[in-house]
Parts: sequence; structure tokens; C-alpha cells
Amino acid sequence: MRRLQQLLRKTNPGRLGVYLLAMWKLFKHPDTPRPVRWLAAAVLAYALSPIDLIPDFIPVLGLLDDVVLVPLGLALVIRLTPAAHWQARLREAERSGEPLPRLLWGAVFVVAVWMLVAALFAGWLVWLMKGAWR
Repeated sequence: MRRLQQLLRKTNPGRLGVYLLAMWKLFKHPDTPRPVRWLAAAVLAYALSPIDLIPDFIPVLGLLDDVVLVPLGLALVIRLTPAAHWQARLREAERSGEPLPRLLWGAVFVVAVWMLVAALFAGWLVWLMKGAWR
């Protein structure tokens, strides 16, 4: 994720940061619909987490997930949010000079996803082994 942030700073300085800050303000705003709030929280947790879902050292997939998942999540949040509400949060984010928060609960979210995948994989292996021993 750090390499992606460095690349984005070089190509389009701050624009992704403005959108993520607007999403943070959207998440905290009391008028935001609950489903949008939960989706925004998931996208923010993934984008701002110090741990990646797919580690960057895995060739292609490691960086591709950051390049694809964050913009898709952002686009989905924007599409589900009432236009006037999103534009107001975007203007707030553009005017404020706040830094993006570091979300440690984002790391907890990513670790929970990994644990769920590991548990499902272990359950699948147990199911396979039961069938093989009969």
C-alpha cells in the first residue's frame, strides 16, 4: 500500500487522499444512510490499514488489489450516497487540511478476513479428509 501511495502522490497528488478524507467525513456524518456508512467503513479500513489483504510482495496481485479494490469501493460508496450529501462531504474535505487518520481497526478487519479464509480452508480440508477416509 505504501508503494501505491507513493505512486499516487507522484501522478495525482492528494486527489485520492481528498476522496478518502471525504469518505471519512461521510462515515462520521449522522445523515449518512447506514448501509453506506458500513460500506465506507470497510473501504476505509482496507485503504488505510497498515496491513494489506494481499501482501505487496506477491507479484502483480499484491499491487493490483490496491489499484482495483480501493477505486471500486470508492465508486460504489459514491454511487450509493445521495449526490448532494457526497458533494457536501467532498467540499468539506477539499477545504480542510486534515490528514487522513491511521486506522488500526482496519488492520483488525484485514486480519479477521484472513482468519475467516483460513478457517474456511481448514473446514474444507477436514471435509475432504472425512470423505477420503471412508
